[in-house]
Amino acid sequence: MQKIQVNVAVIGGGTAGLGAYRAAKAHNENVVMIEGGPFGTTCARVGCMPSKLLIAAAESAHNIEKAPAFGVHPNGPAVINGREVMDRVKRERDRFVGFVLEGVEEIPASDKISGYAKFKDDHILIVDDHTEITADRIVIATGSRPAYPAVWNELGDRLIINDDVFAWDDLPHSVAVFGPGVIGLELGQALHRLGVKVKVFGLGGQVGPLTDPKVMNYAKEAFQEEFYLDPNVQIDNMTRVEHSDKVMIRFTNLDGSQETFITDYVLAATGRRPNVDKLGLEHTSLQLDERGVPTADTFTLQTSAKHIFIAGDASNQLPLLHEAADQARIAGDNAGRFPDIRAGLRRSTISAVFSDPQIAMVGETHRQLQQRLGNCGCFETGEVSFEGQGRSRVMLRNKGLLHVYAEQGTGRFLGAEMMGPNAEHLAHLLAWAHQNKMTISEMLDMPFYHPVIEEGVRTALRDVNAKLHLGPEMVKHCLDCGPGC
Repeated sequence: MQKIQVNVAVIGGGTAGLGAYRAAKAHNENVVMIEGGPFGTTCARVGCMPSKLLIAAAESAHNIEKAPAFGVHPNGPAVINGREVMDRVKRERDRFVGFVLEGVEEIPASDKISGYAKFKDDHILIVDDHTEITADRIVIATGSRPAYPAVWNELGDRLIINDDVFAWDDLPHSVAVFGPGVIGLELGQALHRLGVKVKVFGLGGQVGPLTDPKVMNYAKEAFQEEFYLDPNVQIDNMTRVEHSDKVMIRFTNLDGSQETFITDYVLAATGRRPNVDKLGLEHTSLQLDERGVPTADTFTLQTSAKHIFIAGDASNQLPLLHEAADQARIAGDNAGRFPDIRAGLRRSTISAVFSDPQIAMVGETHRQLQQRLGNCGCFETGEVSFEGQGRSRVMLRNKGLLHVYAEQGTGRFLGAEMMGPNAEHLAHLLAWAHQNKMTISEMLDMPFYHPVIEEGVRTALRDVNAKLHLGPEMVKHCLDCGPGC
């Protein structure tokens, strides 16, 4: 077995691993990156980029379907060619992956070690059966994987995860999606709009990442108007149809009666788990949380073993690409400069679901605020419906609800949850305000053009400002806003 000694070893070659490697390399020449699978990122291969390509195709089909409401009548029904849809998805996906791999190819071959790493102790890693690495510092950046009940494996190749969707050559006839979270909602709605018969099932009533009960209920009803969604379904039986490439699902439907759904695939979108269970953490001194994930300081990404850091989805904090990139820079930089540990910039939380309407969350969630401030009544909620909002109605995208949260006394903007048109853009504006610790009054001093969807944000801000007793009562027809605001 080959034995080597390095300053820093990074376990994982995805977004977090690549970022941590580059950050550590700025301080040390002797840095290696270990990867058991293909180098590259979940986002480019099977995550955010290919899913958005599928969503873009679905939006195109949906716009044709909506056109008659504007008096525009396409010449005959739209024809969706599943093979052409998936061909473009895979071609463009491969292009995005190629950009990532170009960066990987620039890394010296001697710095890349192929294989799966396990801890022998706090400083020694064994990679498969070929290399023993003694590292002064280590960064765990092993990512995450889909999680679902083990019994579902009995469905064989009819059970798929989101990775498998992007390997299709054609669209199937039907799919049962389990898990109305980010992945389930995005893929479920997109497949529905592309002509696939879809039913989306969940447990516990959760819809997307939302925690505000009123916004979540709005989202549930909005989706149910378009496709079948039961976020708290009772499944009586789910089995592979004998001698068939089908799955039979018996369930109690929304009407309370028994229904049978015969489907081509069951898509498991029931969450992800950090890839730390096969690292041999039991051979280290690391302190683990209830899920078996090493605990780490939020600002330094340093674990209980001072020379070991963790970043990205493996850290079980916020499994998003921009978050993984930020964590990678912090963890890699600190591993590189150790023992000169420094707190890194942690940005305001922002997340989005690319459904239609979109869902987005900024800053503290409603649940977090209830836990922190709810008992003292120290925060207020401002609201706006996009159903009557001018620009939204012009585009026939007038569906949605925005809640903004602000602190009593100070008037500081605390967070927001929303479903609505262009929520990804509204969320960015609100996230910038949150990171700058702006008050509602300061936000209202910012310019708002007319007519734009952002005027809905102003309405919600005015609503909460009045409830904070920091501004006038809401006026039903605001004269300086223009019509439809």
